[in-house]
Amino acid sequence: MYISIIMPRTPAPANFYRASGYCADDSVGYLMRRVLMAITQAADSRLEPDGLTHVQWGPLFMLRSCRASTVAELARELQTDPGAMTRLLDRLEAKGLCRRERSTDDRRVVRIALTPEGEEAASRVPGVLAQVMNETLAGFTRAEWTMLKSMLQRMLANANTSAGDEAARLAEVEDAAVLAKPARARADAARREAR
Repeated sequence: MYISIIMPRTPAPANFYRASGYCADDSVGYLMRRVLMAITQAADSRLEPDGLTHVQWGPLFMLRSCRASTVAELARELQTDPGAMTRLLDRLEAKGLCRRERSTDDRRVVRIALTPEGEEAASRVPGVLAQVMNETLAGFTRAEWTMLKSMLQRMLANANTSAGDEAARLAEVEDAAVLAKPARARADAARREAR
């Protein structure tokens, strides 16, 4: 018995940009990056009195909101490599903002926990981010804000689907190579025996 699963179709790529005449100022990606940098700089300037930069308040915020609790989870959420995250956590631990705790369920797992000082510092981050985001969205209506979020979520889904499609294609190529290997080995052995 076979069960048929209908997968949603991936939309065809848009045809808005062309190599000839491409201008960074018209690039959605470039504009999003510029907006993100402006938001980060504004938040950094407000969190500087607390001795925090966006590199530092990001993990504190993720820990406080329970979106991550290990080095690997923090690195994934903040899109950085685990080695850099480990070094950053070393600095945050030296500042007394977090501590490492070995899991009681699995001794191989080390969880990251906020100290009371880290909890206090992290508690200021949402207010600063809300203020900066509201200032960045000055003049937008609620409907425009909702539409902007929806459009960005669609772009992210498209990007993730595209990345997933590429990963699946690479996995298929690897699987085909693994499956072909025994067949090649048998053919090579048959040729050697025929000699």
